[in-house]
This record gives sequence, C-alpha cells and structure tokens, in this order.
Amino acid sequence: MNKKIKLISLAAAFILSTSLFQGCNTKKNASPTINVFNWGEYIDEEILKDFTAKTGIKVNYETYATNEEMYEKIKAGTTNYDLICPSDYMLERMINEGLVQKIDYSKLSNYKNIDDSYKNLSYDPQNEYSIPYMWGTIGIIYDKTKISDSIDSWNTLWNPKYKDDIFMSDDMRNSIGISLKRLGYSLNSTNPEEIKKATEELIKQRNEVNPVYIGDQVKDSLRSGEKSIAVIYSGDAAVLKQEKPDRFEYVIPKEGTNLWFDVWAIPKNAKHVEETLKFLDYLLDENVNKKNVEYIGYATPNKATLSLLDEKIRNDKSIYPPKEILNKSEVFIDLKDARELYNDAWLEVTSK
Repeated sequence: MNKKIKLISLAAAFILSTSLFQGCNTKKNASPTINVFNWGEYIDEEILKDFTAKTGIKVNYETYATNEEMYEKIKAGTTNYDLICPSDYMLERMINEGLVQKIDYSKLSNYKNIDDSYKNLSYDPQNEYSIPYMWGTIGIIYDKTKISDSIDSWNTLWNPKYKDDIFMSDDMRNSIGISLKRLGYSLNSTNPEEIKKATEELIKQRNEVNPVYIGDQVKDSLRSGEKSIAVIYSGDAAVLKQEKPDRFEYVIPKEGTNLWFDVWAIPKNAKHVEETLKFLDYLLDENVNKKNVEYIGYATPNKATLSLLDEKIRNDKSIYPPKEILNKSEVFIDLKDARELYNDAWLEVTSK
C-alpha cells in the first residue's frame, strides 16, 4: 500500500512539474506587448495591426489629450509605458527631470530618413532622447461658406461679431500663448505682467465672445457645423480642407504662431525597449510613414516620405509654410519656475 502511494505521488509530482514547465515555456514564448501612449487621433491604427502581423509584437495603445496629462502619468510611475509622444517643451522638461532614457540610434536603420534640419533642436540639443514624429503650426480655421470676412489675425478670436461661434484650444500653452502673441509678447514669456495682461484678455474674451474650449473633438465638431471658427493644429486643418476644400480655410495669423514638434521618447522605466525600438524603426520606414502622414495630415520630418507625397500636399502652405511665416513663429520652451504663473493664470481663465 505504501509503495502504491509512493508511486502515485511520484506520478503526480511529475505531471505537476511538467505542466509548470510547459506553463513557463508558454509565458516565455508568448508574444511581447509594448505599451504606447500617444495623442488622440494621431496615428493610423491599421499601422499597429500591420506591425503586429509582421513582427508578432503586440501594441497596447492608449491616448491622452494634453502634454500635461501625459506628464502626470509618467511622473507618477504607476503605469509602465514603453513609448510616449511629448511635444518639444515637454520633452525638454522630462529630460531635465530624468523621466526619459537615451535612445540607441544604432538599432534604427531607418533613422537615416529623418532630415538633418529636424535633429539637434533646442529641446534635445545633443540629439540623444527623441525621434521626430510630426511638426506643424497652430492657426485659425473657418467655414468660408459662413464667414465672408478676411481673417488674418488672432484678433478675430476676440471679435464680438463672432460671439458663440468660436472654439478655443483647451491646451493651456496654446491659448495663453495665443493671447501673449496677440499682444505682441513672446508665447514663451515669463514676465508676470505680460502673463497677467494675457490672462485678462482671455477672461475678457470669455465674457464678450463666449468661446468653447475644446481638444481632439474639434474636427468632428466643425464637420457637424457646431461653430464656424476654431483654433486648430495645422494637420487637423489639412484633413478638413482635403475633405471639404470649398468649405474650410486655414490661416496662420500675421502676428506669428507656435511652431511645434512632436517626438517619440522612451520613458526611463520602459520594460520592452528592444521591441519598442523595432516599432520606432517600423514607423520610420518611408512607406509606413507615408500611410500615416496621409491619414493624419501633419507635416513629416521624414525626407524619404516627403518625396513620395502628392505634389499638392507638398506644396500646401498650410501644411508646409514658407520661411517668412516660420521666421515669425516660436517653438515652445520649458517654462521651469514660471510654470506656476501659467497654472494660476489658466485656473483663473477656466474658472470664470
């Protein structure tokens, strides 16, 4: 009897150890997953499926509405993202705070496709932490079937004639920057008096024009005709213009605007760096990037892609502005100690 029990026990132990071993192998051989955190409506999601089909690497894809929202999640460290897409000034801040890691460019065979003019910029001067993704401007889009006036200035957004007919950006830097630029100041001003005046003008605008602050939903809201005028990113404007060329017009105000850059970066605590680098290299492929650019409408820093785009797109000045426009524009920088001034100003504006 004892011998039978011993044999049964040995058999049970063998079965258990075999199943555990198989379980370990299953886990080890399971398809890896990378966690990507990006702006809303900022990639052709078919590309994610294509990448998984080609490499077996799955992509868990999440979105955010503002740089600040993304920053708070990364800073908290409660979620392990492998790839994020900060804007210029936010990347600068995250580098200074040690929240992102250096990139091994030797693993990116397609990095050669990035034009040199988009490397070593102010937010990543040594070109160590970022991969350029898209760039563009912020301007005013309007429905020319409803608006007959010539629009060429940020002052339009303060015109009582357009009361209840304007969308403003719900991004703090965008809206405060617009107000600063309209007053003749730098959109990176850290002067308390200038910020105060810009804040007062935004409050005045809310009282007299009653704009609605909006984010990624702006395209759908304009399509449905909710309002006739909006602050918008150039790529979103390009999509609407391509859909309805007889309806929408996009202008960069004469006072100048924000010239922005969005980049890919790898958080310090990323768990799947090798797989993430494969994904980045895939995105840098000129044909993949072409598909993406045509879907989202933004300007590409990928010189190999640019030559593949339709001539009409390459020559669209709302997407690829001439130098005289770019020379009047500014890139956002990290505000450092002045951030508190902006946060207080934004709270004052949005609580009115």
